Amino acid sequence: MPPPEPTPNPAARGGALSSLLPYRTSGPRRLGARGSLLHRRPQTVLHFWAARSRGPNRSIWAVRSCTGIWQTRHSALNATPIHLSRTCTSRPTPVPAATIGLDKAGVITNPKNGKIPTLHEQTNVPHIYAIGDVIDGEALQPPSALTELTPVAIQAGKHLANRLYAGKSTTMNYQNVPTTVYTPLEYGCVGYTEEEAEAKFGKKSIEVYHTYFTPLELTLPHRGENSCYAKLICNKDDDERVVGLHICGPQAGEMTQGFAVAIKCGATKDDFDDTVGIHPTNAEQFTTIHVTKSSGESAETTGC
Repeated sequence: MPPPEPTPNPAARGGALSSLLPYRTSGPRRLGARGSLLHRRPQTVLHFWAARSRGPNRSIWAVRSCTGIWQTRHSALNATPIHLSRTCTSRPTPVPAATIGLDKAGVITNPKNGKIPTLHEQTNVPHIYAIGDVIDGEALQPPSALTELTPVAIQAGKHLANRLYAGKSTTMNYQNVPTTVYTPLEYGCVGYTEEEAEAKFGKKSIEVYHTYFTPLELTLPHRGENSCYAKLICNKDDDERVVGLHICGPQAGEMTQGFAVAIKCGATKDDFDDTVGIHPTNAEQFTTIHVTKSSGESAETTGC
């Protein structure tokens, strides 16, 4: 039996949703479609009202308000993508540091977010270490927003164990961490964003190569032309070393994972240009990319 229809309730904006999911609701004020979100617990559905924003080759839905929880399964907007912005404050009430004795052990925490500043996973108390979500990413040098990723915590833990017990000295690099957003059209990145690179190296030292392209699977139905995007961010003062790679397209996660190795090895733009591409693949775009943002030329491609 389908669940009853929810009643629009503007007062519930960010309330019920924020208390149940690790997201804060945001979006346009106009209410439109009804839908459902699956909670982390099995078979728990949160009903909501959403607003739709149309753009070129895409439709974005933003949660506006929500009511009701039902122990049933229900389709989520017929698989239409939902856009939600994450925020730490919308998680369940954090456990105060004092309740687990960190204050008694002398461990310093950030009063703003309750997280622990560390240097190579070591707290201010030499024999106490921290990895994963509890690390204050903003206190790292350079700051990182990726400490909460499970693979990051696993890698940091491996390096820590090797330093403590295997005589190794490798530390965790929180900067060149590949990550992907699994939207219907995937987005993957590794390294700096364009804004971060400009702040780090200076705007005049950065060269951005970019291109729009059409995946092979979209050429036959003649839809989504130039709907995908690839970008390389290079440091001109360091032999055009690639400091950031971004890709929006099918299987972006697979491509980003492979290119992350090249980025960690210090690949330059010449290394990408000197690599023979596999035709016709989406990853091939990075071996032929040549239009710079500074040139003002069109980055759209034609032909195959």
